[in-house]
Amino acid sequence: MTRQLDYLTVREVFTRFRGESPEPKGELEHVNAYTLLVAVALSAQATDKGVNRATRELFRIADTPEKMLALGEEALIEHIRTIGLFRNKAKNVMKLSRILIEEFGGEVPSSRAALSSLPGVGRKTANVVLNMWWRYPAQAVDTHIFRVGNRTGIAPGKDVVAVERAIEDNVPVEFALHAHHWLILHGRYICTARKPRCVDCLISDLCQYEEKTV
Repeated sequence: MTRQLDYLTVREVFTRFRGESPEPKGELEHVNAYTLLVAVALSAQATDKGVNRATRELFRIADTPEKMLALGEEALIEHIRTIGLFRNKAKNVMKLSRILIEEFGGEVPSSRAALSSLPGVGRKTANVVLNMWWRYPAQAVDTHIFRVGNRTGIAPGKDVVAVERAIEDNVPVEFALHAHHWLILHGRYICTARKPRCVDCLISDLCQYEEKTV
């Protein structure tokens, strides 16, 4: 496994990320905490662009748990049919909407445990909602962040929880809120899986990756 970068190097990495993009944003479109939660749940094994295309019209007519239940599962399926695993995801959206009404007063809870208790919502989804809506420095580790963390040495770990902990432990606190977005965008557009764009990389001189492309 790649060795962990030292403190000064990690600080320099995120100083450069911040210099290029001071306020990075998530790419999932939403209008409130509920639509963010639904969008993130739908994004599992799907692209943000694909989810945005499917939810743009959906969220105009169903932006609360009550409206989603009134819409109904079959109508929801028609909106999200282009997203992978759409039938199972539709069932989960209906279930979580009902639970939000019955157990949380129709509001999206702001604790990781409460969020993770909802159908179709795991730790990663919970962390995205905590970070993007409540601006809590939670680190949602997806395949991009797992790859970047291990490839570069910013946050190496054997599994997603280990990488999440490595980010929390090693990223200076002033960068913690946006670390998730800097890393995911870097992995999505620069440090790609098959052919990383090392010549365009801000941190190529700091990165531990031995097979850099030229």
